[in-house]
Amino acid sequence: MNGPHKVWKLGADVDTDQLAPGAYMKLGLLEIAVHCLEGVRPEFAAGVRPGDVIAAGANFGIGSSREQAAGALVQLGVKAVIAPSYSGLFFRNAFNLGLLLLTCRQAPVLEEGESVNLDLSTRAVVRANGQRLDCEPIPDFLLAMVQAGGLLPQLKARLRRQEVSA
Repeated sequence: MNGPHKVWKLGADVDTDQLAPGAYMKLGLLEIAVHCLEGVRPEFAAGVRPGDVIAAGANFGIGSSREQAAGALVQLGVKAVIAPSYSGLFFRNAFNLGLLLLTCRQAPVLEEGESVNLDLSTRAVVRANGQRLDCEPIPDFLLAMVQAGGLLPQLKARLRRQEVSA
């Protein structure tokens, strides 16, 4: 995937309430995104740029099933999250919304502010020094969902193709 991507470093056990704080859940996704991670990284929402990535510890996205947690990251332009493990609900919500999750045991070695490239053909994160961090395979159907921008855009495109060919 196009790069390089700037790394934002987070610890383990980042929960959905940190990503989409409960106090803002009655507001729209734009407002929720402004408060994304404010409890642990107050500068994140204002400083993150489209194409940046998050490197985190284990259990990213634990907590509630709120899909706004992944949606806030998508809204802010986060390209991918790289972590050793994810909550199952967050994992599915992320791909449904077009957010790439790379399951990488070595994610915690990534440093704040470093630049990385994402090599999806070999399922690796490539650091500027050439070191490759191998990630678990991602099923092709999930990669296709991310490339389409999420499940709904993917389904809409499929319907358009069916209408054209009919």
